Amino acid sequence: MDLPISPPFSPMLAKAVKTMPRGDLLYEPKWDGFRCVVFRDGDEVELSSRGEKPLTRYFPELVEAVRRELPERCVVDGEIVMPRGTRLDFDTLQQRIHPAASRIKLLSEQTPASFVAFDLLALGDESYLDEPLGERRRRLVDALAGANAPIFVTPASDSYELALRWFDEFEGAGLDGVIAKPRDLPYEPDKRVQFKVKHERTCDCVVAGFRWHKSGPIVGSLLLGLYNDKGHLQHVGVAASFTMKRRAELVEELQPYRMEDYEGHPWAEWARQTEATVDRMPGAISRWTGKKDLSWVALRPELVVEVAYEAMEGDRFRHTARFRNWRPDRTPESCTYEQLEVPVAYDLDQILGGSATSPRTDR
Repeated sequence: MDLPISPPFSPMLAKAVKTMPRGDLLYEPKWDGFRCVVFRDGDEVELSSRGEKPLTRYFPELVEAVRRELPERCVVDGEIVMPRGTRLDFDTLQQRIHPAASRIKLLSEQTPASFVAFDLLALGDESYLDEPLGERRRRLVDALAGANAPIFVTPASDSYELALRWFDEFEGAGLDGVIAKPRDLPYEPDKRVQFKVKHERTCDCVVAGFRWHKSGPIVGSLLLGLYNDKGHLQHVGVAASFTMKRRAELVEELQPYRMEDYEGHPWAEWARQTEATVDRMPGAISRWTGKKDLSWVALRPELVVEVAYEAMEGDRFRHTARFRNWRPDRTPESCTYEQLEVPVAYDLDQILGGSATSPRTDR
């Protein structure tokens, strides 16, 4: 592969901010998928992840689409996403990472992915890394003007008001928030020089177990649950962002609730699982963690904690939740899915098709 930029390559990143920034910025929807830099040199195609790992073998349908729709020699930064109906489906996208070639082929036909481009890093023999974002955006739009599905160019606008609207509306299509990029910014690999604004909500969860930290006998993460409409305590994710001092304190705080074994615990059956299931129960082994120890300590499901979270993926938290505080005033039975805010539905086709982008700037 003979290109001005070659893998391994670390893409430019964004740092989280609480409010939408103003200024000479280009705003884009924040896509919820796998970050991917596409390298194409004729028939040679490589899909590289944010962590510089190859994704090429997992998405053969995108390799063919890149050969068909992208310029002959180019490097394009973007996101692999999984459109399912009117919204993105990250759960289904994760299932595309599979060790078996036969399974990969089947999934590529049953659940084909799409690629959303948002930066052009090289075209032909010319690198654009030193060009300002505004110029790279103009060249991206020109270079991909004739591209068809499943290759798309992300909407972009310099309108602060439209960015706020996108932030409110696009979550209903499964998007993650908004990215704000300084228009005069050159491409700076592996640096957090852009801004991301993501949704954050809170809810009260039951703490039904914990995992030890990899460094020793301190708490690594709290296992969280919510009661579903059948009265079952569903595992919804973990809270894991603590200082080392706080992890040690949690051992003492949780001690009165520890159970000798799993007998009588609502997740007793899950504790005995040895393979991952679609419900991702505590203790399950997934293709992402491999042989990593996911054993856990059972707690009587009596503690209630308030956590902050960004979004739901099905019946679970999309990302790790953040501990806010204990809620001794709440009963475990009151921790149900009914408390969760549900985004208003929004049709993904309106975003990918461009009808949600006016006013739009590609200058």
